Amino acid sequence: MRAVVQRVTRAEVAIAGETVGAVGPGFMVLVCAMRGDTEAEADLMAAKIAKLRVFRDAEGRMNLAIGDIGGSVLAISQFTLAADTSRGNRPGFSTAAEPETGARLYDRLCAALRDLGIAVQTGRFGAEMAVSLINDGPVTIMLDTETWRKA
Repeated sequence: MRAVVQRVTRAEVAIAGETVGAVGPGFMVLVCAMRGDTEAEADLMAAKIAKLRVFRDAEGRMNLAIGDIGGSVLAISQFTLAADTSRGNRPGFSTAAEPETGARLYDRLCAALRDLGIAVQTGRFGAEMAVSLINDGPVTIMLDTETWRKA
């Protein structure tokens, strides 16, 4: 499973001009389930996101997790994180999970974050969405469960 985590002061997602999810301080997370991913990867990703210490403490150091600041997550499904650009100029997406599996694992990630006490807003899986955010820092972290298995 892949995710791009952005620390934000606010973020929102709209579908057909209607806001369907919005958060204040916290994370905007783009999420992609990859072929072969299971519920274990979704749970592992949720735990990593919840424990990621990138929020400022009283001394201004990145030392706090999202729960420490009472932040929220806006989670957006993003199959294009599976893009293979190794040949030519048109990306391939064959390494992304099939839509049914991707939707199930995206939902599992969101549920796991909620189970960890994080407030979660979402877009709509497979929909054309307009996402806006103010990246705080900027802080942007790429996470990939495949690299964790190799470590």
